[in-house]
Parts: sequence; structure tokens; C-alpha cells
Amino acid sequence: MSDDEREEKELDLSSAEVVTKYKTAAEIVNKALKLVISECKPKAKIVDICEKGDSYIREQTGNVYKNVKRKIERGVAFPTCLSINNVVCHFSPLASDEAVLEEGDILKIDMACHIDGFIAVVAHTHVLQEGPVTGRAADVIAAANTAAEVALRLVRPGKKNKDVSDAIQKVAAAYDCKIVEGVLSHQMKQFVIDGNKVVLSLSNPDTRVDEAEFEENEVYAIDIVTSTGDGKPKLLDEKQTTIYKRAVDKSYHLKMKASRFIFSEISQKFPIMPFSARALEEKRARLGLVECVNHELLQPYPVLHEKPGKKLLPSRHN
Repeated sequence: MSDDEREEKELDLSSAEVVTKYKTAAEIVNKALKLVISECKPKAKIVDICEKGDSYIREQTGNVYKNVKRKIERGVAFPTCLSINNVVCHFSPLASDEAVLEEGDILKIDMACHIDGFIAVVAHTHVLQEGPVTGRAADVIAAANTAAEVALRLVRPGKKNKDVSDAIQKVAAAYDCKIVEGVLSHQMKQFVIDGNKVVLSLSNPDTRVDEAEFEENEVYAIDIVTSTGDGKPKLLDEKQTTIYKRAVDKSYHLKMKASRFIFSEISQKFPIMPFSARALEEKRARLGLVECVNHELLQPYPVLHEKPGKKLLPSRHN
């Protein structure tokens, strides 16, 4: 066995050390989720809740693996997002945003944590109301939860990504709901949150992925969003986008001074994992991020919307 093969083997689930790091990340992100849920109350500012989630992860990951010979990277693997009602995903506002929660809101919480690049993701839906959830809101919750259970059973060695896509579409149809287009479940590796093996939630002629078979010791983030609408989300306002990931394979000589400053800061603070523009100096970030995105130095995670009045529910699991 070559050194490269030995290193690759040791970085998957066959390694007890790797499993421990995944479990540690999972414990922290699940506790962070509980904290975020406890903060979700009418009139609470969304940005404050998101920041508390991220701060908790940074604090807790900073308390583990401190006394080791090799420096271990750890922290937020995906910023805390709080997407409300017909907002599908990726809403993690800037500090200046005044949006607050209201009674009756359906909240979609999404966040991730990593230890040494081994990532644990979680998503949860919380309804701000007293008493049981009924009607179409109950249908979409049941559809997402059932689809997630079915998907988790099918992500097994020997099964294929198409098996998962077909099964979850049938589940959604049974609840008279739609699987939201464009949502991908990715294989994850060390420091890679969106690997090459992909499960497409909804198969259609416009979006195709290569057929892939699940193998032993692989890790996937299973991401499913169900909707009572048509399942075709749209980008309404590019200014709402605040989450980005550095494209490590791209290079370009930026023209604007603000762009160069921001990109240098990003390269130092967030060289690999997705980050929130909230962590940057806001005025300068607004100027610099546009040029970085236009020249593909950064991959944006846009805030997508379903039709107003439609119910959405995400489900995300390792």
C-alpha cells in the first residue's frame, strides 16, 4: 500500500479517530441547535439568533483537541441559517438586518460544525405556535421526515443515488407535496462539504448528475426540502446572499482595492469552509464581494424563495 493510499484509508470511517471527530462535531452541533431553538421567540432578531449559534460552535470547538501535537482546525462548517416561511434556504442576515420572528412563523434552521475538517450537519424545522401543527403544514413536515427516514435507509453500500431520488419523490407525492428542485445531497470528506458524489433530490431533464454507487465508510449530508408549492424556488434578490465559499481552484487579479482586502481576509480566516459575510467588515464587504463573485473566486449560496404562502420543510442528516 502506498503512502497516499494509507493516508486516504485512515481518513474515512475505518479509522476510530475519524469516527470520534465526527461524533464530537455532531454532539456540538446538536447542542448548538438546541440553543438556537430556545432563542426562537416572537420579536427575536434573526441575526442575533444566527450569531448565537455560530458563537456557540466556535466556543465549544475551541475547548476540544487543545492539547495535541498537531494543530487541529475546528469551528463552524456552515453558518447558522434561519429561513422563514417561504424562504427555502441560506438566510443568515448581516448585523444591520432588522428582521424579527413572528408568531406562526415556520422556521428552517440549518447549521454545521467540524473537527479537523470532519463535518456534522443538522437541519430542523420549528413552528412558532402553541399547540399541534395541522393542515398543509403538518403534511409537509410529515413528508420531509418520512423522506429523510427512507433516504437514510437507502444510503447503504451497493445502493445507487438514483434509488434515493426515486424513493423520496414517491414519499412526497403520497403527502401531496413536492420535492424542491435543485437541492443536492453531497458526499463529504475531510474539509470537503460538497464532494463529487451527489444525490439529486428531484430528477428532471434540466438537472442531471452522474450515477454513483454508495460505498462502505463514505459519509453523506442528506439534504431534502419538501414544499406544498410547485417546488421551483427562485432567487428574488441577490443582495440577500450572505454565505460564500472560497473557490480554491480559481485565480484572478482583482482590480478594486476593497476586493483585494476582503479576499485576503477571507483567504486567511475562511480558506476552505463556507462563511457568512457577517464575519467581515460590512461596508467594505459589500463593495468587494461582488467582484470576487463575478470572477468566480467565491461560490455564493443564494437565498431562494418559494411562492408566498407555501409551506416548506428541510431535512438534513449525516
